[in-house]
Amino acid sequence: MFSRKITSGKKSGRIKAAILLGVLTVLFITALSGCTLTGGSIVILEDGYGRGFSATLKNYSQNNKCKLSLAEGDEVLVEVDSESGRIFLTVSGRNGSRPYTGNDLVSGKFTVTVSETDEYVFQIKGKAATGKITVSNLGPEAE
Repeated sequence: MFSRKITSGKKSGRIKAAILLGVLTVLFITALSGCTLTGGSIVILEDGYGRGFSATLKNYSQNNKCKLSLAEGDEVLVEVDSESGRIFLTVSGRNGSRPYTGNDLVSGKFTVTVSETDEYVFQIKGKAATGKITVSNLGPEAE
């Protein structure tokens, strides 16, 4: 009543080898991904009034950005507290202006004045960076 086909050992062996190869590939990829470097962390807090933000980095090795709408002549105070690693900051407007580019920032304060009204992107990059960046719009530059 029930019939059963007997499969040859060669076909069964190939299927087992393919399954084993698939399992080994998955295990290899899983082990390899466990050895990659993590990107660290970044916590960005906006001031709630659209006039600034702070970014706290811990062993951070990625890119992130914040946006601020600034008017022509606005002066932006940037405070950097670099504990370790490297911090990079680029400020660029949607209309193409690039009022600031900083590589390997050290601790300190400086100002950036924008020449046109625009929405500006503050791009923060890190290489194993630990520290803090605070950005505050001081308003129009005093003449």
